[in-house]
Amino acid sequence: MADNPQSWSARLTELGITLPPVVPPVAAYVPAVRTGNHVHTSGQLPIADGNLAVTGKVGAGVSEDAAKAAARTCALNALAAVHDLVGIDSVVRIVKVVGFVASAEGFTGQPGIVNGASEFLGEVFGDAGVHARSAVGVAELPLGAPVEVELIAEVR
Repeated sequence: MADNPQSWSARLTELGITLPPVVPPVAAYVPAVRTGNHVHTSGQLPIADGNLAVTGKVGAGVSEDAAKAAARTCALNALAAVHDLVGIDSVVRIVKVVGFVASAEGFTGQPGIVNGASEFLGEVFGDAGVHARSAVGVAELPLGAPVEVELIAEVR
């Protein structure tokens, strides 16, 4: 598919993906903020249908496959926040992704987990989904989530 910024809604439909409702904040912040031609999302947890999809630490109770799927859900929630603020079809490209992985002692596979978000964004946006990225291991995440993802999108 050509990277036509007017076609992201159609691309989501083609992939059978429906953007979920924006996850309500669990503290004093908003899901996304626009400044100039960028939208910065707050960290998004793997919440689906109002519930945290999985809890625990990767490498001790949460498998790498489950954590990678959770990172995909986080990215989907981040896109929902972008869409709610400016509309998905206004996205020009994904600029940066930051992924946090609640890691058991000795777990060093954070980049592979955050690939769940990066690969999903590539599937949706093609070349416009290729981004800079950080994958960070942390001791704990909000609500016991194994993964949290935030992103920066360039928009029109």
